[in-house]
Amino acid sequence: MFERPRHGERAVLLFVGLGQRVTEEDQQEFNALALSAGADIVATVSSARQVASSRYLIGSGKLEELQAVVEETDADLVLVDHELSPRQQKNLEAFLKRRVVDRAGLILDIFALRARTHEGKLQVELAQLTHLSTRLVRGWTHLERQKGGIGLRGPGETQLESDRRMIGQAIKRLHRRLERVEKRRQQGRQQRRKQEIPTISLVGYTNAGKSTLFNRVCNAGVHVADQLFATLDPTLRKLDIPDRGAVILADTVGFVRDLPHELIAAFKSTLEETRDARLLLHVTDCADPAHMQHIEQVEAVLQNVGADGLPVIHIYNKADILGVKPRIDRAETGMPVRVWLSAETGEGVNLLLSAISEYLFQDRVRGTIKLGVAEARLRALVYSTGQILDEQPLEDGGWQLQVEFERRDYEQLRSREELRFYEDPEHQPVVAGINAV
Repeated sequence: MFERPRHGERAVLLFVGLGQRVTEEDQQEFNALALSAGADIVATVSSARQVASSRYLIGSGKLEELQAVVEETDADLVLVDHELSPRQQKNLEAFLKRRVVDRAGLILDIFALRARTHEGKLQVELAQLTHLSTRLVRGWTHLERQKGGIGLRGPGETQLESDRRMIGQAIKRLHRRLERVEKRRQQGRQQRRKQEIPTISLVGYTNAGKSTLFNRVCNAGVHVADQLFATLDPTLRKLDIPDRGAVILADTVGFVRDLPHELIAAFKSTLEETRDARLLLHVTDCADPAHMQHIEQVEAVLQNVGADGLPVIHIYNKADILGVKPRIDRAETGMPVRVWLSAETGEGVNLLLSAISEYLFQDRVRGTIKLGVAEARLRALVYSTGQILDEQPLEDGGWQLQVEFERRDYEQLRSREELRFYEDPEHQPVVAGINAV
């Protein structure tokens, strides 16, 4: 039996490779996670096994080595770069006489530190309680367990049942509050659909530069820091693209390897902003040696939330570090698939804006409509359906309109009305710049 301290930041990191070696990139990422949580890393221990020990995750020899390092460094806790079962976590704490936190618990702790908005705090609290509900037993090892029979009933089981009931009630309460938040989000999305305002969502691995790009494009003033999960609460901004109309750009939470399932479930409403987007901008730190693995891990999370079928433009950020000039890579169809840029310096951002315009406005038609003096009703209908680029009066009192339509809207209008429409065959989507609203 031991009393777990409430505080303590001196940490020993335990890396466990099951069936594969622990890479340097994995170690660097977990080091960054530990530092983001405020840990003071005093030592590291690595273990390689083919299969996990059901009792301790690691073998007896490595367990004794870990115990020696913990005692020598007087560490307060052990951070494990692997998921632990409740039993493994309980056994490790009992053996080491220290707090033990696995990867999922560490990420949850970082999210708790970063949450700023009401919704973000609710989501993190729900994820933490869901995670805790499976691990209550480890906190009550000092209490007797109920054995049955008069005189043999201890308080342990009763306390556990009480805690489970309270946590269950708290989880239900949080679900109800988050449902109200989700309804408000749904109303906002429905309103944008009615107004036909497309949403673009920034996604990517944590610390890839999404918020820096977000600020660069729309002057949002979002917090930026060289740390994991600097952005937790989603931010949306309305942007006005000249000659194109308004779009909504959403900056979302970064993904990471082995993102806890509790977080994905708790952040469902936030991630739905990604699932409902018209276009995804997948931001990647191309200067990171592990960027291809990061792309795969982000795509796995997108598949988990049902956003894997959406059109994507890959943004290779920090191209200046590699000495790569900004450019657009295109598919055989001519559509953009990748944009190389630097969000920090702004180089290549105009290329990104052009690529966005091509994707969002590729199915638009532009041309000229001539209306007679008696066609004021039709003129008002054209104004409400399309985007008027120019209007000139005619000698007979009518109007000549240069207009652009969504092809779907144009076809519907033309099927109902007699239009003298002269399509511009040279029309190509072009963006001169973008202005924040």
